[in-house]
Order: sequence, then structure tokens, then C-alpha cells
Amino acid sequence: MNNMDRKTPRPLSDDELHALVDDQLLPVDRPAFEKRLAQDPDAQARVAVWRQQKAALRDLHRAMLDVPVPDQMMVAAHRVATKQQDVNQWWRWGGMAAGVMLAFGVGWFSHTAWSGSGQRSASAAQTDFVRQAGFAYAVYAPEVKHPVEVTSAEEEHLAQWLSKRTGRPLKIPKLSSEGFELVGGRLLPGEQGARAQFMFQNAQGTRVTLYLGSLGASVKGLDSRETAFSFNPDGPVPSFYWVDQGFGYAISGSVPRDQLMKLAESVYRQL
Repeated sequence: MNNMDRKTPRPLSDDELHALVDDQLLPVDRPAFEKRLAQDPDAQARVAVWRQQKAALRDLHRAMLDVPVPDQMMVAAHRVATKQQDVNQWWRWGGMAAGVMLAFGVGWFSHTAWSGSGQRSASAAQTDFVRQAGFAYAVYAPEVKHPVEVTSAEEEHLAQWLSKRTGRPLKIPKLSSEGFELVGGRLLPGEQGARAQFMFQNAQGTRVTLYLGSLGASVKGLDSRETAFSFNPDGPVPSFYWVDQGFGYAISGSVPRDQLMKLAESVYRQL
């Protein structure tokens, strides 16, 4: 049999190479795979690059492995787990009825209320909004290296970018008079479109966040509504929140209530 009759081995796919790099190959398949890899210089080069990237990412976050999980995040995780248990229990009890309820989303279990016209009530929407603000704080405020996407060094760009994504001109408040300086901000997902989070920090390293975004057209009576400040002591962190023309605002942080109120008032005056 001459060389023309021999079958050329099929080139290794990216999925196969990723399986090797991620140690997901079955032991029984590994010898044949490595034999094919030895005959494919291009695949060898890709594997080497991906292994270097994997090692670099591991080294980048290695310090975080020794950082204890913040209490606030543990509380948040516990509440999410408890809520999931409620969902599972309802499924076991309700069968098909539970399936119908779940079709409207797990938000039902977080006390989301709907009116007869299929619109959420204003109070339910605000409750969900401030809860999401608290979870966003719990996730990003403890971050050491990457607490924000865009830092205060690019404040103008940050404001323009988040204004465009949230669909409303945003002004980043100045909280220096309250002892807090801008760290930066980030884009976050919301039920009715993009949400924004601005983070501030004082000289002691304490952080507060301003979370804002639309509560959506599905919220009955909220388009032209303005609400007074409300305090939410529950959730991962305390928050003051309010709604103006269908847009929600929540200032959150582990600071005394009176200080948080002053921060909320300062933000309200400036926005």
C-alpha cells in the first residue's frame, strides 16, 4: 500500500483540545489522543498557549483562594439556597400547579405581586429592585482587585457609557462632603434592561454603592410616580431606596442608618 492509500488523521478539533487542557479526557481515550497530538504541530502550539493562559488566570486569582468569604455574601447565599428549597418544596407539593406558578418566574417566591391586568404592583417591583441592589453590593463591594469595570479615572466615559446603556442621562454624584470618593462603576443586568452600579469608598475603606435603573413599563402606576425614601434593613446590606419617573435608585452600605440617609439625600439632591 503506498502513501496515497493511507488515510490522513482527522485534525483535532478545538473541543477535543479544550478537553485535554481541562483534564476532561477519559483515561481510555488519552493514549490515542496524545498519539494524534504528537502528529499535529499546530494543535500542540494551541494546547501550549491555552495551558499558559489557564496558569496565568489561576495565578491572577490565587490570592483570593485564601480570602475568607465575607459574612454578607454568606448571608446572601443562605437566603438564595433557602428560596431554592422553597421552590423545590412547592414543586413536590403542587405538581402541575407548581409548574404553572414557576412559569411566571421564581420571583413569586420573593413576594412579587401581580395585578389583575398582568402588571406587577409598584410595591413588589420596589421590593425586588432593592433586593437586587443589595445582592449587587454583596458581590462586588468585597472585591479587592476588580470592584468596578471602569474606574474613577475615566469618570466622564463611565457616565456616558452607563447613560447610553440604561437609556437615561446619568450624573455621577459627588459624595466628598460625606467622606466618600468615587471608585468607579459597572454595568449590570436587570429585569427590564440594563442597570448601573456606582461604588464609593471612604478613608477607612468602607464602601457604599448607588444602584439604579428602570423598573420597567410592566409596573402598574410607576411611570409617573415619585416615591419617598424607604429604608430596607433586610437583605445582604441595608439600603435606602426611592423611585422617580419609573427609575429606581438604591444607596446601600454597611454604615449607620443616619449616615446612609445623609448619603441618600445627597444623591437625591444631585440627581
